[in-house]
Amino acid sequence: MSVPHTPSNTAFQTAIVPAAGLGTRFLPTTKAVPKELLPVVDRPAIELVADEAARAGASKLVIVTSKEKASVAEYFQPAPRLEETLASKGKDELLAKVRKAPELINVEIAEQHQALGLGHAVGCAEENLADSDSAVAVLLPDDLILPVGVLDRMAKVRAEHGGSVLCAFDIPREEISAFGVFDVSDTAEDDVKRVHGMVEKPAAADAPSTFAAAGRYLLDRAIFDALRRITPGSGGELQLTDAVALLIEEGHPVHVVVHRERRHDLGNPGGFLRAAVDFALRDPDYGPELRSWLVERLGSGNEAE
Repeated sequence: MSVPHTPSNTAFQTAIVPAAGLGTRFLPTTKAVPKELLPVVDRPAIELVADEAARAGASKLVIVTSKEKASVAEYFQPAPRLEETLASKGKDELLAKVRKAPELINVEIAEQHQALGLGHAVGCAEENLADSDSAVAVLLPDDLILPVGVLDRMAKVRAEHGGSVLCAFDIPREEISAFGVFDVSDTAEDDVKRVHGMVEKPAAADAPSTFAAAGRYLLDRAIFDALRRITPGSGGELQLTDAVALLIEEGHPVHVVVHRERRHDLGNPGGFLRAAVDFALRDPDYGPELRSWLVERLGSGNEAE
């Protein structure tokens, strides 16, 4: 389906969403329903990141997935019979919700036959690129970065400095060992750092900074050449951070934008529940009643019941 689109910037036209994982932390649900389609209130995560990509200027979304998760791509297809039924019953608000995803952005599929790491997943999308794609955005659907807009700032940093730009969060040092951590130096702009290297899950005392990688990347097309030249690491996986590190070694400029707003990690049930509550509290239909219920429930002192 062709979607009319006027980009807000020309930094990138293609966004890649890796979505081939097994969702093991959500088993047994993910035996039948892909994690990316679990609803955050009433919209699945894959639609939320597609919306973010479209708002930032992307006209094409490449979903990297497997045959077993075909429903992730099917979600972005029109549903004529459902739409006809809703229209005939005058359910215009529901009809608009059903049509939203197919109208957001042009969606293509890249198949990942084996789960061989984030770098491998991104590399699977190379054949979907056009000759004009000098850079691509990568959005991890497990990460919701709020408010939407960090990709726009990342695009401005790339326009000024060139190369690749990643998103980072400032993490308390006592929690830093769970993350990939950047070795950085300051630039003239607040919360824009030049990256000199990256350390995966360092001990707190050894971490080169407290700036940790989040799930947004704006990558120069050179990343695909680097992905072909790195070697697999633990478990035979190709890591995107290894390819970025190779580009840094070769003089390719890499910067991070430090995002100091909210992030929800949808990769585990606890984080998913926090995201759902956060989104629901801001919803005019569900928020007021949910807030009242939470106040009453937590005030009762019987949270464990």
